[in-house]
Amino acid sequence: MKLLAVVPYVPAPTWGGGARSFYVLQALASNYLVSLIALSRDAESRIAASCRPLLERLQRVEFVPYSAPRWRRWRQALNIVRGASSAIADRCPPALQAAVDRALASDHYQAVYVDGALTAAGLRLPLTLPAFILQHNLEYELLYRTYCAEKSWLRRWYNEREYRLVKPRELACCQQAAAVFVTSERERQLLQESLPQARIGVVPNGVDLTFFAPTAEGKQEQAGQRLLFTGSLDYYPNEQAVLSFARECWPLIRERSPTAEWWIVGRNPPRSVRRLARLPGVRVTGTVPDVRPYLAEASVVVVPLSIGSGTRLKILEALAMKKAVVSTTLGAEGLAVVSGRHLVIADTPGDFANAVISLLEDAERRQALGEAGRRLVEQNYSWDHCQKQLAALLQEHLGKRPLFRGSLL
Repeated sequence: MKLLAVVPYVPAPTWGGGARSFYVLQALASNYLVSLIALSRDAESRIAASCRPLLERLQRVEFVPYSAPRWRRWRQALNIVRGASSAIADRCPPALQAAVDRALASDHYQAVYVDGALTAAGLRLPLTLPAFILQHNLEYELLYRTYCAEKSWLRRWYNEREYRLVKPRELACCQQAAAVFVTSERERQLLQESLPQARIGVVPNGVDLTFFAPTAEGKQEQAGQRLLFTGSLDYYPNEQAVLSFARECWPLIRERSPTAEWWIVGRNPPRSVRRLARLPGVRVTGTVPDVRPYLAEASVVVVPLSIGSGTRLKILEALAMKKAVVSTTLGAEGLAVVSGRHLVIADTPGDFANAVISLLEDAERRQALGEAGRRLVEQNYSWDHCQKQLAALLQEHLGKRPLFRGSLL
């Protein structure tokens, strides 16, 4: 069976959303003849080497060049004038549609796998072609939470506008798809409440247990005083998480642990994040080729998210490497974790800082949390396990009547 996969970025396993896409495509390529069309924000020569083994297993690969970020504000302004959603336009520009049209005209595919409902909302597909949508989160939920958390009236207005445009489109795409795969049972229930007839399954996020393995004894944490945050820093929820942590929690931690360090590791840090390197004890690395050495040397991984949807790969990766994690409730949302057993959950700046300090001072407790966290991901969140769930769901739904009804634009 031939599948056409449409992804709004290069599916590299070295960063959050890319990792989910990478391992899902890997599972698809094991059972079907898969062709890939993906937006690329970089020249092909700069595409991460880590995704090349996957690309070599695909029948056909086309990268569609994507405009430079400096034009983003102009695109947003144009979409406001047009009454269109920038979130949808950003995930499905005309060049991507053109590439999909060429692929469908040149070969016969039995189904289309679309990475994200925002991409699906912008695509025009044949009425008879089943489409499967892989969700990384519920986009309308993320936009609503961003709107609620914003202080700037302009950003609040913009995010409310996007929310009102995106929600009906996202729900319509999920209703019309042959099947939709979400990251957690919480999201499945939330989506099913709005769409009782939709075919919705759970394909959790996972972690490569061999790649993210605990380091050898003697090469681990540095003197029990290093905090770590990982994540793409051009992703607004991550940016806001580190800024609020720096403002509200870091001074409390440094006051009681003057030798503590906080490393912020992630690609494309904006100026607001780079400036945090001026604070005592703070390091901002920017893009790194491999996050594992930083995880290995960390004493506590912090996940102070106040905005988000889906589930956090950064938590699964830290648990896989037997690291103690302190997270907000929202940060750990959707994962089968228990506070005090697998990680520590804290939601106020004072409680969060106290939890971090307590772990910095207690190596035995850090070790116990790390051991329990590793067992949890081994049981529930290995990519092998998640890929088997996807294969079973696809087998269940591939023979059913296609429901996707083309573009909603």
